[in-house]
Amino acid sequence: LQKNSPSRISSLDREMSFRQRTGGFDLKKIEESTATKVVALVQERSSDQMARLSLEVQPEEPHQITRIELSAIPRPAEYALPHLPESALLAATRKNVETEVAADRFAGAVLILKNGKPVLSEAYGLADREHKTPNTLKTRFRIGSMNKMFTAVSILQLAQARKLDLHDTVGKYLTDYPNKDVASKVTIHQLLTHTGGTGDIFGPEFEAHRLELRTLQDYVNLYGNRAPKFEPGSRWEYSNYGFILLGAIIEKVSGQSYYDYVREHVYVPVGMTSTGSEPEDKAVSDRSVGYTKMESTAWTPNTDTLPYRGSSAGGGYSTVEDLARFAEALESHKLLDALYTEMLTSGKPGTPDRSYAYGFEDRMFNGTRCFGHGGGAPGMNGDLKICPGTGYVIAVLANLDPPAATRVSDFIANRLPEK
Repeated sequence: LQKNSPSRISSLDREMSFRQRTGGFDLKKIEESTATKVVALVQERSSDQMARLSLEVQPEEPHQITRIELSAIPRPAEYALPHLPESALLAATRKNVETEVAADRFAGAVLILKNGKPVLSEAYGLADREHKTPNTLKTRFRIGSMNKMFTAVSILQLAQARKLDLHDTVGKYLTDYPNKDVASKVTIHQLLTHTGGTGDIFGPEFEAHRLELRTLQDYVNLYGNRAPKFEPGSRWEYSNYGFILLGAIIEKVSGQSYYDYVREHVYVPVGMTSTGSEPEDKAVSDRSVGYTKMESTAWTPNTDTLPYRGSSAGGGYSTVEDLARFAEALESHKLLDALYTEMLTSGKPGTPDRSYAYGFEDRMFNGTRCFGHGGGAPGMNGDLKICPGTGYVIAVLANLDPPAATRVSDFIANRLPEK
C-alpha cells in the first residue's frame, strides 16, 4: 500500500485514528429504515457524544454506498445522563479518566473545584515521552484558543475604563487598516462574537509563513487586504483572525504590546505565574511536549505545526491551577466589575443558540449552565468550565490531540450534582 497507494495509507491512518479517538460507536436507535436508506442514532463508546448516522445505497445490485454521513448532535432528552452526588461524580471521573489513559487517549491534568476548594486534582501520563517526564499539576500545557478568554477580558477592561466602545469599528483604532470594508463596517462587538466575517488565519498562507509571523502586525500585513467573507453582523463564523485584530486594538488603545498588557492586567493581578506566550524557540520550564496523530497512527511531537509564538487568538500555555485562579478572579470580579463580567460571559444574539458570548462559550450541560472556552490543535487540547450557581469549576488540559481534554470536561459537566 505504501508503494502503490500512498494516499490510501493516509486515509487509513485517519480512519484508524478516528476509531481510536471514538472507541467506535454503539447503536441507540433506528430512526428511519427503507430499502435504500437507514438513519440511526449512535453514541461514541469513549464519550457521551451522540451522532446521527445516515447511510444510502443504490437500489440496484450490488447496492453500492452512495452516501454516508455522521453528524454530531445534542444529546436527546430520552438519553439524558444522570446527575451524580459529588462522591459518586469524583469516583466516576477517576474511572473515566483512567480508562482514557489506558486506551492512550488522555495525558494531562484534571482539576475540579467546589466553592474554590479542590475536590479532585490529578495528573496523568507523560509531559515528555522521550525523557519519561510525567505530567503534574504544575505542567504547562499549550492551550490553543483558550487565550481568547484573556483577550476578551482585556478588551472589556478597556471598555469599562471608557477607553473604547464595543460598537466602534476596527478603523477607529487601526486607522491605516488595509481593507476599507473591514475598517469601516466591522465592530469590536462583532470581532468578539465571531460575527464580523473576518475569516481564519490557518491555511496555505499560514503554513508558508508560520515562523515569520512574530507580531500581531505581521498577521495584519499578511491578511489585512482581505474583504469580509459576508456582511458584518449577518451571521456567525468562528474567526481566529478577528481575535488577532482585537489584540492589535488592545495594543493601539493601551500603548503596550498585547503580551505586556495581558501579563500586567490579567496574569499578574490573578497570580497566574505559569501562564504566557513565550516563543516556541525559548526554553520554558515545565512546558509539555505536544503529541499528535493527525498524520500518523503513532504519537508524534507537534513541533512542525507550532507558530512562532502564541497570539491574541490562541497558542499560549497555562496550568490547571492558573486556570482555576483565573476562574476565581472572574467570579469575584477582580478583573471586571459585575456588569462587565456578565456582559463578557452571557451568550449573545446572532451566535448559534446564543451559545457564544465575548470570547467565552455559554452553554448548557445536561441542564447546568457553564461558561468558559476550549482550545485545540494538533498535540494540544484544553477546556475551562465555570458553572455559576453550582460552585463548580472544571479545568482540564492535555498534551494530546482534541478531544482528549474536552471529552473529560464534558463528562464531568454532564454529571454535576443537581442544584
